[in-house]
Amino acid sequence: MNYMLCTLYGFAIFFMIFWLSMWLVHIIALVAGRWKLHRKVAQVPIYETPWPGVSIIKPLMGVDPNLFGNLETFFLLEYPIYELLFCVEDETDPVLMLVYKLMEKYPQVDARSFVGGCGVGVNPKINNMQPAYEASKYDLILISDSGIRMKEDTLQDMVNYMTDNVALVHQMPFTCDREGFASVYEKIFFGTVQSRMYLAADLLRINCHTGMSALLRKAPLEEVGGLKSFGVYLAEDFFYAKSLTTRGWRITVCSQPAMQNSGHCEVQSFQARLRRWAKLRVAMLPLTIVLEPLSECLVLGACTSWAASVLFEWDSLVFYLVHILLWFMFDWTMLCVVQNGPLPFNKLEFIIAWLLSETTRPYLFLQAVLDPLIQWRSRVYKLKWGGIAEEVKAKVKY
Repeated sequence: MNYMLCTLYGFAIFFMIFWLSMWLVHIIALVAGRWKLHRKVAQVPIYETPWPGVSIIKPLMGVDPNLFGNLETFFLLEYPIYELLFCVEDETDPVLMLVYKLMEKYPQVDARSFVGGCGVGVNPKINNMQPAYEASKYDLILISDSGIRMKEDTLQDMVNYMTDNVALVHQMPFTCDREGFASVYEKIFFGTVQSRMYLAADLLRINCHTGMSALLRKAPLEEVGGLKSFGVYLAEDFFYAKSLTTRGWRITVCSQPAMQNSGHCEVQSFQARLRRWAKLRVAMLPLTIVLEPLSECLVLGACTSWAASVLFEWDSLVFYLVHILLWFMFDWTMLCVVQNGPLPFNKLEFIIAWLLSETTRPYLFLQAVLDPLIQWRSRVYKLKWGGIAEEVKAKVKY
């Protein structure tokens, strides 16, 4: 009986400590966001300083309604010396026509296209980028996904954070303002859950890197075999960041978020992305199976409400409702900090999308754990513990 009672109190204490830790993460993220995001860094005019050259690698596949405008922003960067390297796996991909049109429109920009890729691993993104990586001129490499829209001074902002002890500068994922409920849903996820963990991890120097927009030093990558050495992973971004930090390099977030601006925005497709990311995290960090569900607002609130009733004899329902209200208010504040301007939706839309996000994520995580196979466009992969992937279904021919 005493053993059972001790176990009961042990779980209650654990839940309470974890709950307090999550509120500390909330506070750290808000402080980090206020201090770092959208910060105007004092810049020397580009004609008065020897700025390092940057090779921008753009892996592309397919066309969406916003792609032309997104790619065009890279031709309009206010940066003195850079090259654009467009990577397309299939020579029949219509995206090539957009690339050639932009290259013709901006002949003054150093831009090249690479078609066909190179099979150096199971990761299709690395296979697609490898020829451009090998042909890159400069020591700084910016890997940028097709859906990213850049401001004119974004590259300057990223290079400013590339100090002597830093080898990777990345942008915190966020979204452009777009029409439709799905865009609200996406913006709330990236502006609350993702931003909270990203900013707190950056301040605490924990690897929480996502590679949709990342500026890297080429030399440290070459020390471990180059980009191709990470082709055995699907989450190559996490592992090359881990490789750098293990060897004493720092990684950091710059002040401008990565503005995702895909022309296709649907709730179901975004939830499929969330499931895929969850599968990757579980394979890379098995402890995620326990800690991630527990860090969710509704799950953590339920566990801590029970713990509060056991330890302090507080009303569990009142505790739970207050917990949800505070979490909601912190998320609203976090989103406003990341947005740095008026939100493109009203409070009712925020409430509905926030509730959808919070109630569905534990279910999506459970789906990810029960079905570990990852579908990446027309390919299917199986993940091994440690994050190594193997393809279990060949590319589908159409």
